[in-house]
Amino acid sequence: MKQLLVLSGKGGTGKTTVAGAFIYMNRLKAFADCDVDAPNLYLISELKSSPERSLFFGGKKAVINPEKCVRCYSCEHICRFGAIKNCAVNSIECEGCGLCERICPVNAIEMKEASTGNLLLYKDGKTVFSTAELNMGSGATGKLVSEVKKQLVSESKEYISVVDGSPGIGCPVIASISGIYAVLIVSEPTVSGLNDLKRIIETVKKFGVKCAVCVNKYDVNLGKTEEIEKYCKSAGVLNVGRIPYDNTVLKALEQGKSVMAYSESEAAKAITQIWNKLYGDYIIV
Repeated sequence: MKQLLVLSGKGGTGKTTVAGAFIYMNRLKAFADCDVDAPNLYLISELKSSPERSLFFGGKKAVINPEKCVRCYSCEHICRFGAIKNCAVNSIECEGCGLCERICPVNAIEMKEASTGNLLLYKDGKTVFSTAELNMGSGATGKLVSEVKKQLVSESKEYISVVDGSPGIGCPVIASISGIYAVLIVSEPTVSGLNDLKRIIETVKKFGVKCAVCVNKYDVNLGKTEEIEKYCKSAGVLNVGRIPYDNTVLKALEQGKSVMAYSESEAAKAITQIWNKLYGDYIIV
């Protein structure tokens, strides 16, 4: 399976809108949402089935045995995260470092596997959609993202799939890029948009993955759009197009639809050209 990962250096650039448009216009049968902190691709996926849920255990948390505890408070004093109070562990604040277990004089503390989220698998006919939900306050986002991708590959034999990644350049993004076939970065013509674009391009390049960029809402700031495209050229990254600001996108999202449901809109036409460009310039082969 060849996975096209859609990323953005920051939130709010239109990454999920573009990923959803690719899925809709090509009637793709395999896709995933790796933004496990706030997955929302399902809102415009038109899936009618309910997901299969399975607990994901991505790390360990401290558990104190009250029968062994002598209330010396050594663990409470040593915990840098303030997760232990009155010889009880707050699992949300516990980072699973294990220091309390090591210093407990009576071995009353044990590090136990804890659920950090839920893997979700939607199956609707031949369509497979893999995603997950991270528990509030939990870490291990990279591990959970990796499982989302593994689940997609194991459940579908489609030739190509689209993966909606996370914003930023952190652990979930790195896990998303690992093993991916190609990346499309959706940028926006703002100061922060350009700054974060530079960071995500540098991150993708470290993986040696084919990369392309498009600018969403390009006509909001033409000067900044040209600056972004100039940077992409200097960085040796292919620019595959511009998407204009289009109120049809808002209309579609309000109705829980992809913008491609309005195929005559300016945004839909631009996204179609970007997809064709991705194929035409051998980003996807």
